[in-house]
Amino acid sequence: MAELLPERPRVSIIIPILNEADCLDQSLAKLFAQPRIREHCEVIVSDGGSNDGSLEIADRYPCKVVTSTAGRALQMNTASRSARGILLLFLHADSELPADPGDTIPLDAKWGFFSLRLSGDAFVYRVLETAINLRSGASKVAGGDQGLFFNRDFFESIGGYPLIPLMEDVAISKLARSLAAPVRLKSFVTSSSRRWQQKGIVKTIVIMWLLRFAFWLGVDPARLHKIYYPQRGPGS
Repeated sequence: MAELLPERPRVSIIIPILNEADCLDQSLAKLFAQPRIREHCEVIVSDGGSNDGSLEIADRYPCKVVTSTAGRALQMNTASRSARGILLLFLHADSELPADPGDTIPLDAKWGFFSLRLSGDAFVYRVLETAINLRSGASKVAGGDQGLFFNRDFFESIGGYPLIPLMEDVAISKLARSLAAPVRLKSFVTSSSRRWQQKGIVKTIVIMWLLRFAFWLGVDPARLHKIYYPQRGPGS
């Protein structure tokens, strides 16, 4: 490690990864370029069995690395047990936090999420992110790419993320909102638009809404995972 971790971190930033070498180096470099991150936060990379050099990239930075069986919910829960922060902030490997996120989140918050900004300059991304922010604000249900955060004690009291292979962000939002109103921050997490680019914008929108509707109807998340990630195993 290049530096010592802060003794009493205000925020534990937890990043689940599985073969994220394409974006992890850039993401960690931007994260640790913020002095407040280095001084007041700890960063935990939770790996689900990467074999593309992701772990070697993580080792270049002053972060803690934990491992578990693949599965985003399991990886995040595993990392949370070794976290020391008052707040737990869950961040996708291809997402970028705003400056000083620890100062942005009120310490008395039970849970909440950031507003979303999509990378890319195309006007269609402004339309998409506006629609997502309106939806999450009205429903009090956020996606994982919005930087969900929880008071550590509150997170533990609700049992952490439900151990399902997909829609764990929706599931924990619904559980959390039944107990406390979320803090919705105006500052933005910038999330990569790569999935929109790879699958096509219209196709991605249709798939995402169909999956959410199917989850609402009670379809097994394992079945939904096979639809969304046909190339992956059930736990990845």
